[in-house]
Amino acid sequence: MKLSAEQRERDRVHMARCLELAERYRGRTSPNPIVGCVIVDRRGAVIAEGAHVAPGKAHAEIAALAKLKGKARGATLYVNLEPCNHQGRTPPCAPVVRDSGVTRVVIGMADPIPGHAGGIAVLRRAKIAVDVGVLREACERANRPFLTWALHQRPAFTLKAAITLDGKIATVTGESKWITGELARADVMRLRATHDAVMVGVGTVLADDPALTARIKGGRDPIRIVIDSQLRTPVTSKLLPAKATHADPTRVIIATTAGAALDREHALTAAGAEVWRMPGHPRGVDLAALARKLGDASITSVLVEGGGEVHASLLETALADELVIYIAPKIVGGPAKSWVGGAGLAAISDAHGFNFDAPTQLGDDLRIIAARRATDD
Repeated sequence: MKLSAEQRERDRVHMARCLELAERYRGRTSPNPIVGCVIVDRRGAVIAEGAHVAPGKAHAEIAALAKLKGKARGATLYVNLEPCNHQGRTPPCAPVVRDSGVTRVVIGMADPIPGHAGGIAVLRRAKIAVDVGVLREACERANRPFLTWALHQRPAFTLKAAITLDGKIATVTGESKWITGELARADVMRLRATHDAVMVGVGTVLADDPALTARIKGGRDPIRIVIDSQLRTPVTSKLLPAKATHADPTRVIIATTAGAALDREHALTAAGAEVWRMPGHPRGVDLAALARKLGDASITSVLVEGGGEVHASLLETALADELVIYIAPKIVGGPAKSWVGGAGLAAISDAHGFNFDAPTQLGDDLRIIAARRATDD
């Protein structure tokens, strides 16, 4: 069926609304995707909306249809991900959508996960008009963590840094508080609350003693991960559960190597941490092996807050999926630390490639988001 320009624009508007509904629950549906649904009647008026709010809860399509008692005769249903056709924690959605009486279903992206797809075929066999690919790139970007975890059995890693205009994360004396302003720092709290986990190297723990919590109203604290090949994390660290001030301490994982001292492991586990002994690497913990184990634990997204050596290792192993860089309009100069360490590259042609999203102004600072180019996979 050929659609008018007006209908195509309406489709984009409703799909954007699906993504807006889905985004409200980012960080709360893991390991499931974020999904929103909008249902409109024959005249184009919105009659129901829904979103997937947590694992084991109704999927977005079912939540929206429930507001109509399961019946939407002659309506059009919009959803940013193909309705599932498999039994998981909840029954398959596609048959419920099929039996609701809708005459058209508009889908942002097909489900690429083996064993998950088939919903589109169920709907088309029932002679329901199905259009796929509205705002497809935005839909794929919204569920990058889920897709990375489901297709590659590891979490999506987002590298975060706050830097000066000359790329520094501190002065030559190590002073780093505060490079960016309050709005940028508040945005970091939002990132923490919407990622399954936040990860740092032990150098950051020793230098800053961060709590790594999401200090925002209603925010969910992420799992905290420390890369610490020799178990140098102090048992007095703020991030350890024994030092937590809230009633439900967040899980803390310390990734180390076989050579780390056993007495240090016992001390850290007594303080509430999980110690994971991972295969070694010339630069410490084998991050690829850690990524696989995190994936096995259904951790789909990790915000990496440094330091430079951890960032460098993730870039070198092609595990850095996205960058979130906050740039302050300041210059410190000199040999101060950069946000990426490592040995560096000799040729520009070997540089790690990323694609920019539109920048965002946060007070005096600039936030830049960039996704790793597919050719770097």
